[in-house]
Amino acid sequence: MSGIAVWGPPDQGSTWRTRGSGGSWWVVVRAWVAGLAVLAGLVLPIAVATPAAAQTGTFAYVVNAGSDNVSVIDTATNTVITTIPVGDGPFDAAVTPDGTRVYVTNSQSDNVSVIDTASNTVITTIPVGDVPFDVAVTPDGTRVYVANQGSDTVSVIDTATNTVTTTIPVGDGSRGVAVTPDGTRVYVANISSDTVSVIDTASNTVITTIPVGNGPTGVAVTPDGTRVYVSNIFSNDVSVIDTATNTVTTTIPVGSLPFDVAVTPDGTRVYVTNAGTDDVSVIDTATNTVTTTIPVGDSPNGVAITPDGTRVYVTNSQSGNVSVIDTVTNTVIDTVTVGDSPFGVAIGTVTEERTPTRLTLRLEKKKGKDGKAAMDAMDAMDALGGGGRKGLTLKAKLTAEGEPLADQTIEFTTDSVSLCTETTDSRGKATCKVPRSRADETCYTATFAGDDTYEPSTTTGCRFNGSSVESSELEGLEGLSVIPGQALTPAART
Repeated sequence: MSGIAVWGPPDQGSTWRTRGSGGSWWVVVRAWVAGLAVLAGLVLPIAVATPAAAQTGTFAYVVNAGSDNVSVIDTATNTVITTIPVGDGPFDAAVTPDGTRVYVTNSQSDNVSVIDTASNTVITTIPVGDVPFDVAVTPDGTRVYVANQGSDTVSVIDTATNTVTTTIPVGDGSRGVAVTPDGTRVYVANISSDTVSVIDTASNTVITTIPVGNGPTGVAVTPDGTRVYVSNIFSNDVSVIDTATNTVTTTIPVGSLPFDVAVTPDGTRVYVTNAGTDDVSVIDTATNTVTTTIPVGDSPNGVAITPDGTRVYVTNSQSGNVSVIDTVTNTVIDTVTVGDSPFGVAIGTVTEERTPTRLTLRLEKKKGKDGKAAMDAMDAMDALGGGGRKGLTLKAKLTAEGEPLADQTIEFTTDSVSLCTETTDSRGKATCKVPRSRADETCYTATFAGDDTYEPSTTTGCRFNGSSVESSELEGLEGLSVIPGQALTPAART
């Protein structure tokens, strides 16, 4: 394979920060994996993005280090739908859990490009550390962790402001990064110090350091959070870390130059890209042994798995394409041409923007045959402890953009106990009758769960000492309003 001979462990004393000299680690990496003419001083063309309308579905975002852009593959058709220009020397990508943003590390411009998946355009660029390589997003989508290989640090980005809030010193040559499913820990592979740093996300400090194999690069956590798999590129194996003890429990031999690693959503298998043997090792997590090896393209690097676990996408940096593996047969079923020197790949699901909804709720006494006189008489009987009121009628109304929503399911509950489930009529209304047995001081909730088109909404109404208070009508008390009866003051809510 072209360029393999130049690969070797970096000098352990190297700072990894010199990228301009011919002897720097960065130039060696760049020359090998990208096939660029950097050393010859040639200029690379920059691809221009093709405008594309917002689409929904599951997409693979492929980072092309040689052409400074990101190819977006629709996994339903395995075709590139658009190409997005980013920074200089992009290396890795991560998609937020809600699928709205993609964070791309640019190793040569020392920043992170943020892509809006609705428009497939870069909306902001965030300066980070020196030579940012891998990136990971927390499960709640609030923070992004970027491993800066050139400065031996991890930058923490607040996704609400897209600014770096803190920088964490880690091991030498911080390369791979992964967050545990519960969001409490971040594991960082340090390629020059042969260790993995463990970060506590509450304090954003390193709480322990774990020795692993030679040249750890990729890192992935199992869905149950019990194990971490680390690919060691220079010892040709994978270290398995027990997260309860943060120690290596076993080491699995794989192919030559294992670069990256990914775990299936069900946690049963691990896919490892072997850049030196042009194949992918498949590990059975029950036995921690390689069960099969899949030939792919030239110099496979990045790997990502679809949310349903049926497909694996592998970037082949020397052949400029992506191999698509069927996880049932563990064979390549498609090959997708992308940009120059594809490295990282991330997969996310983009959903269509849903229409906001508004749900209101009224609480009405059930009237007797004699109307108001009967109601007054029942209230008087209640005051004397004799009972008499027949109960309440809960009336909900669901609208979207001011128009009623028909044929939608509304659930009525009290104290998380289901009272009834009704469907809205042509006026967007649904009614639930509550028996008299319910206490006077009771709150009732109406809920619309939402669907692919409409956002969910909920509202609550209460009765206090014979007075009804519902949502939507009392200005200043969000979520509550009064129908005829005693008014509820803000103090009364407590």
